[in-house]
Amino acid sequence: MRRLKPLWYTLPALLTIFVVMAFIGNAHPPTALPYPSVSASSSEISRVSNHPILLATSTPALPSGRTRAASAAASTAQKKTAEPASSISSAEIAQAVSASLNIAADTLRNSLVNIICYSPIGGGLHSVSGSGVLVDPKGIILTNAHIAQYFLLADRGVVCKIRTGSPATDQYTAALMYIPAEWIKDNASVLTEASPSGTGERDFAFVGITGSLTSLPLPTSFPSSPLSEKALVQGAPVVIGSYGAQFLNYSQIQSDLSPTIVFGSIKDVYTFAKNSIDVYALGGSAAAQEGSSGGGVANALGELAGTITTSTMEGATASRQLDAISSTYIRSEYENETGQPLDALLALPISDAISGFVPAAVGLEKVLIAHLPQ
Repeated sequence: MRRLKPLWYTLPALLTIFVVMAFIGNAHPPTALPYPSVSASSSEISRVSNHPILLATSTPALPSGRTRAASAAASTAQKKTAEPASSISSAEIAQAVSASLNIAADTLRNSLVNIICYSPIGGGLHSVSGSGVLVDPKGIILTNAHIAQYFLLADRGVVCKIRTGSPATDQYTAALMYIPAEWIKDNASVLTEASPSGTGERDFAFVGITGSLTSLPLPTSFPSSPLSEKALVQGAPVVIGSYGAQFLNYSQIQSDLSPTIVFGSIKDVYTFAKNSIDVYALGGSAAAQEGSSGGGVANALGELAGTITTSTMEGATASRQLDAISSTYIRSEYENETGQPLDALLALPISDAISGFVPAAVGLEKVLIAHLPQ
């Protein structure tokens, strides 16, 4: 598998520098199962008018060592005897699937958020813009660890805001509920490295909405896409959504950033372990661009089946390779790290989850600060 390399693109006339970095978790590289592949998440940094803004994008790279995930369902299906043909025509099935996907697209669009974190000029950090998906009506957002790590740097003057709508506007404040400690330890230097790389392993985090940035109170319930408990198989139809921002400048990100929604399918599946489906290969689409990191992959039931983490960045978006980690991998990895099922975290009041994570957050903040310019 190939690894993403940083891509620097300078536009002197606009004082803009675009940097694409491959955030491919430095932990154990994934292995390939008889299905998808793992990618690397990338981020784009764009300095405009001396105000750098990092487009945390999902630009997957296919890291070496990743294994395809074997499909138990496929092998089992081959052993089954033929069943009587259904009286439902293929056209009717296709129509039903299409209708379900259209509903899923609306659900995902309404659940999408843009996460933008502003870093003080001269502080050695870039501002970052990425995506996230509301997975609980209380206001819990799933995003990437390489975006959520900025919530750990409030004491360094970093301010993160949750934006929604089309175009996106400032709506909410939020705080960190969980980020894998192992991801921070393995990727602590990502914020300052010129060309970070990894596998995207453990690249997820949860943040909770805490307040309103408008004159309106917080809603009693947020639109959301529940996190799926089942993995998808190769060929399954999906909806992909994000706040991709690669082709916008700083001013446009502020005023004209809208969701990107595309229909696609699972092209392949990969594993970080032996036979679990951990990564979905989604092929190329308009979603394969900077700013898409943390975006969602929804199944036909309207559930969130995965979160975008990585993508190749060469060529047109249609020719790129977009990857996402699966919801089942996120559930499994959370339980591996905490000893608790993810649903236990999601069931907590947001304030309790945030306060409960504070002791861990303090330690992780120190790990990040140790790698920042003093």
